[in-house]
Amino acid sequence: MADRKIILYSAVSLDGFIAREDGSYDWLHDEDYADGKEDYGYDSFLENIDTILMGFNTYKDIMSHGDVFPYHRTKNYVFTQRLDLPDDPDVEFIQDDIHEFIKDLKSQPGKDIWLVGGGQINSILTEHNYVDEFILTYIPITLGRGIRLLHGNAFDHRYKVYHTVAYPNGFVQLYLK
Repeated sequence: MADRKIILYSAVSLDGFIAREDGSYDWLHDEDYADGKEDYGYDSFLENIDTILMGFNTYKDIMSHGDVFPYHRTKNYVFTQRLDLPDDPDVEFIQDDIHEFIKDLKSQPGKDIWLVGGGQINSILTEHNYVDEFILTYIPITLGRGIRLLHGNAFDHRYKVYHTVAYPNGFVQLYLK
């Protein structure tokens, strides 16, 4: 295999949610957490990415914030079983066997691959050991309910934290392999 890694890069509440039950993530933009022009390593992360993976609900949410897909500089794959797919020149919709697709993608030359989410695709790829690294930014809030970072089947994997960053606004970023 090539040296390409799939990296799950996400913001997470303290209780493990990436969004509220309705899919909203207004809590990520709370003024209590505003910290000037800090990007929490986002720009530097994107410099090493040339491919993005996501589920259809995440794609729909991204498109609900504007008419233009924001990641037009990368190759973008959206996993779905839906038949009524939009025509989007910036996205390739994947309905094939996810395992064969991921194995083939990781073996191709290129930069790292960003697993944007959501919870279902995160879980499938993590359960099958396709995720090589996690960069999780914990936000000091509990939601109680919502869409979990990982959900679905039970699986037990162990990781090692290799780097942490604590930001003045309370965000804590963990880098895990």
